[in-house]
Amino acid sequence: MTQTTQSNVLQRRKIDASAVLAGRERWLHLYRQMVRIRLFEEQVNELYTTARMPGLAHLYIGQEAVAVGVCEALRDDDYITSTHRGHGHCLAKGGTVDRMFAELLGKEAGYCRGKGGSMHIADQEKGNLGANAIVGGSAGIASGAALSAKMRKTDQVAVCFFGEGALGQGLLYEVMNMASLWKLPVIYVCENNLYCEYTYYRETTAGEIKARPEAFGIHTEVVDGQNVRKVFETTTLLVDRARQGLGPAFLQCDTYRYHGHYVGDIDRAYYRSKEEELDWSTNRDPLKLHAAWLVAQGFADEAQLDKIRSEAQAEIASGVDYAMKAPFPEVSEVDENVYF
Repeated sequence: MTQTTQSNVLQRRKIDASAVLAGRERWLHLYRQMVRIRLFEEQVNELYTTARMPGLAHLYIGQEAVAVGVCEALRDDDYITSTHRGHGHCLAKGGTVDRMFAELLGKEAGYCRGKGGSMHIADQEKGNLGANAIVGGSAGIASGAALSAKMRKTDQVAVCFFGEGALGQGLLYEVMNMASLWKLPVIYVCENNLYCEYTYYRETTAGEIKARPEAFGIHTEVVDGQNVRKVFETTTLLVDRARQGLGPAFLQCDTYRYHGHYVGDIDRAYYRSKEEELDWSTNRDPLKLHAAWLVAQGFADEAQLDKIRSEAQAEIASGVDYAMKAPFPEVSEVDENVYF
């Protein structure tokens, strides 16, 4: 082997080693993000049940792989719009737990100065155009952001998160039609968690979900929403496609919410079985599945995963403490930054 050949081989090995290291760090980061969301939501539930949080919340527990997998494929200047079940989206797009807890508790330090609450958190600096309490209500906002990006000739991409319940809203079809005609850089992410509040989605949604965007000529993918790697890899392809000007896409992520429709929905036996819930939380939990894969690949051991969980728990505890001690906004600003 010549000296030049040896040098080329060594260089390829360095590149391969760097790629493996970068991949390992990315997969660990995905796990870390899912753990943060899970612990955040568990803390939100605890704040509600101990009467320390005003109002209510819709927990994202069980669906973490969707938000994390999708948002990991985006840049800070890309846009997302969120839903009433949107804490995970905000955290995955770069939100911090201290400001999120502050928002939930109505404090001035919150993302919307305590006026948005659980269902209207927005973080403009990270491209989060806001959650929306109206089912499917943000579809026009995301599509408008995509139109703006196209008109400004940037390569930004917009992602619209919504649940399968939004498939009953006409607005979604109006904007998908325009997005297809105008080849907008928007990705419609349907989080199919199987239940429209208290009703199994097959009782409210005729036909196959994927057939609906396909009717508009929109490129459609269906993935296991509990597999964060698959969600990330598929979203990456769709984002690249959108940046190249090839138009919108629709990503159906089949997932499951482990808790009720909202924090007060405790006894769910009248619309789904305990056996079903146990099966999903035991055998299809996105955190457990990804953790097992990390160990199997040699990317982490249990000690490393425990450290990630401990660090996330400390972050959550610090965030709650910060929010509890933060002041409320002045009464004089009650009508400021509010739109009627």
